[in-house]
Amino acid sequence: MGYVPVSTRQLRAQGFAVTLLNLGIPTSVLGRDFQTLGQQYNRFIAGNFIDQEMNFILPNSTLVTIFAGINEVNVITAALGGGAGGADPNAYMDAQVRAFGTDYATLLGGIQNRAGSPRIIVLNVPNPTGLPYLAGTSLAQRQAAQRIAVAMTKTVVNPLATGNLVVVDLMCDARSYLPSNYFSDGLHPNDSGYAFIASEVVRAVTSASYPAPQASCSGMTLVP
Repeated sequence: MGYVPVSTRQLRAQGFAVTLLNLGIPTSVLGRDFQTLGQQYNRFIAGNFIDQEMNFILPNSTLVTIFAGINEVNVITAALGGGAGGADPNAYMDAQVRAFGTDYATLLGGIQNRAGSPRIIVLNVPNPTGLPYLAGTSLAQRQAAQRIAVAMTKTVVNPLATGNLVVVDLMCDARSYLPSNYFSDGLHPNDSGYAFIASEVVRAVTSASYPAPQASCSGMTLVP
């Protein structure tokens, strides 16, 4: 019931012929740098998109979707909690956002090298501060998570919305912040959560003109 199989079923129901290769790996991050950082601070990271997924993209792929960011945010905040960043945590966070951007560019380049010019749909992430799993954490942790996620969205993901690449704007979608759309862990979408994400992916696939992500919204400033 994840967004990928749900999107596939919806597209088939609309008459599209779909050959699905689901390369999603739970807990995975974009690159080896974030995988290593997470392991350094005792987070289980099963793999990364660049090493374990990119090279398996089908050469004749016509559509690729990418959903990355929330695991990286959690890795960075775990590192901050372990003392990374020292006296200047903001500079540390900003450096990690730049690393995220470098990894994203590597992933996109690898996809295009293997598949040519597929339609690529990327999903930005909701502001973690608005998700149930951070509800009981300190203000400092929520501020850090917001700073990282918003920077990733505004400087890395949203600017990709050009040409053959579409951005699904989960950060500015009010449905992203409904507790009823999450499992009991407060982090992972449940069936209804993935259903609304899948509906946006299908709309992005089938619409002649899908709206660009918002430059600003209330979802970017949930904590002061």
